[in-house]
Amino acid sequence: MSDTAHVIKTRLPEPPPPADVLLRTALDAVDHLKAVDVVDIDVRGRSSVCDFMVVASGTSSRHVKSIADEVVKRAKQLDCQPLGVEGEREAEWVLVDLGDVVVHVMLPRVREFYALERLWTVGDQPPGAGEPRSDG
Repeated sequence: MSDTAHVIKTRLPEPPPPADVLLRTALDAVDHLKAVDVVDIDVRGRSSVCDFMVVASGTSSRHVKSIADEVVKRAKQLDCQPLGVEGEREAEWVLVDLGDVVVHVMLPRVREFYALERLWTVGDQPPGAGEPRSDG
């Protein structure tokens, strides 16, 4: 045992960026790597997990992983360490948890099977809301 005391300096984490800033950052990241059929869903009041979900498709497992990695990279640029990243090994469905925003990047067949958009938007939004964006 050592006689010297070790002081560990810690600092409290900064408050996280506002949800709308995280959402814009996530959308910019998936758009930057040309994700397909990008949808953002407002789940405030319907989910205790997050305020917004972003659902996007990649054209291959490698593309899915690259998109998720870009979301993580851009979140870290905001000093926002993701709470978790799941599914990177298989890269058929990668989930990036940014706290107030959860990003789902999936292969098209996986996305079609789980149909998250329908799960979170059925009867809650006007026709056309929750549909994939056609802006690029």
